[in-house]
Amino acid sequence: MIFPPNQIDYSNIICNFAASNFIVYVREYMTTYFEKLSAGITSFSDFICGYPMFLLLIGGGLILFCYSRAVSIRRIGHSIKALAHSESSGEGQISSFQALMSAIASTVGMGNIAGVAIAITVGGPGAIFWMWVSAIVGMSTKFFEGALAIMYKGHDSAGQPQGGVMYILEEGLGKRWRPLAIFFAIVGLIGTLCVMQANQLVESVTTVFTTPMGIENTLGLRFIMGMIIAVIVGCVVIGGIKRISVISSKIVPVMVGCYMLLVLAIILLNLDKIPGVIASIFHSAFSFEAGLGGFIGTALTGARRAAYVNEAGVGTASMMHGASRNDNPIREGLIAMIGPAIDSGLVCTLTALPILIADDYASSEGVKGLYIALRSFEHLLPGYGQYLLMAMVFFFAFSTMFSYSYYGLKCTGYLFGAHRAKYYNYFYLVMIVVAAMVPLGVAVAVMDLAFAFMAVPTMIALLSLAPRVKKLMKEYFK
Repeated sequence: MIFPPNQIDYSNIICNFAASNFIVYVREYMTTYFEKLSAGITSFSDFICGYPMFLLLIGGGLILFCYSRAVSIRRIGHSIKALAHSESSGEGQISSFQALMSAIASTVGMGNIAGVAIAITVGGPGAIFWMWVSAIVGMSTKFFEGALAIMYKGHDSAGQPQGGVMYILEEGLGKRWRPLAIFFAIVGLIGTLCVMQANQLVESVTTVFTTPMGIENTLGLRFIMGMIIAVIVGCVVIGGIKRISVISSKIVPVMVGCYMLLVLAIILLNLDKIPGVIASIFHSAFSFEAGLGGFIGTALTGARRAAYVNEAGVGTASMMHGASRNDNPIREGLIAMIGPAIDSGLVCTLTALPILIADDYASSEGVKGLYIALRSFEHLLPGYGQYLLMAMVFFFAFSTMFSYSYYGLKCTGYLFGAHRAKYYNYFYLVMIVVAAMVPLGVAVAVMDLAFAFMAVPTMIALLSLAPRVKKLMKEYFK
């Protein structure tokens, strides 16, 4: 209604003004509240996933390393022999080789590229030496995970044999540990959503390809890319563990082999720099030039990054190796411990060498792992180096997303029944699209916390049941 100048409805204007101010106030309050909540979650995640998780995984791994009398060093030859004769007729869906390749597919990912670059930036070249040490410790942890996954298989609601920390706790330690098994499955559903891999894959593509072409990085573009990623992943994961294992057993050897050839080409072009690079790794690893604190910082940075990469002690590998048809726990444990040797040992070294050869890993804009790696490869192979590395990133990210879906599927089946587990895959694919569009921040912090919480029941199970594994070890090697 239009009022004459002397008949203005002041009460309506005041009400509208008050309502608009209230909406603005609520919006500002909610924004501030969520910013504080996000900051709180991130800070808590940084604390838990820092030294507490380092002490749990590396400290627990050292105990298992010593208790097994350095199984990861003394029995590496037996591991190769066990892998060569990995076929067996026990309960399960896949072979031990397929289980190993699928487990490696889940761990060889963005951490092997971005994580290594971050470790070098923060801890210097010496961080790589301590990554090697952490890999040896992680191999011992994976040995016990693989062995216990076969020793204490359970059965889902459909009667199918299954492995994982949930069943190790229930079958190995007793039904009274079921609450801890349920806790593991719940946090496992969150920790294996692959939000970081999907988000960083989209970020990498936009940085290297679309942005230089003048295509604006809009929400719509990220949605389309997320849909493409989800379709590709869906074609594999909907087929279940057998299709995942078949694809992984083919893609993992190829992608690791191609990465080796790429780095070998860089090494051959820079042979004169290799002695200096190797010397810098060992010199920095044991250097006290920055004092005792600098030495400890270098060691902790490298070891912690390797622990995140190989996931030893987190419990994911037990679910994959629990699907193996291997009927000998020790043989499966020997095969399982090859995983950290490849992901934290070989692949991380392949990333580290070009970065150290390029000697351009300082960053004035904060720690940007993937950017530093791309810059190093481009510097060493001008014109196409970053594109070749991007191809590796593409395969690494997808291989991780394939295997992680299986882990979430197993957690869902344990919690809600095998007949409902299939619905998890659709949720998983939707979350890939969401991950492609949202900022990373809090989502990654929540998933890091989930991984840390997964490690608690896993290490409790491994340390508690280690004597039973050692008894079988004596019989096996006798």
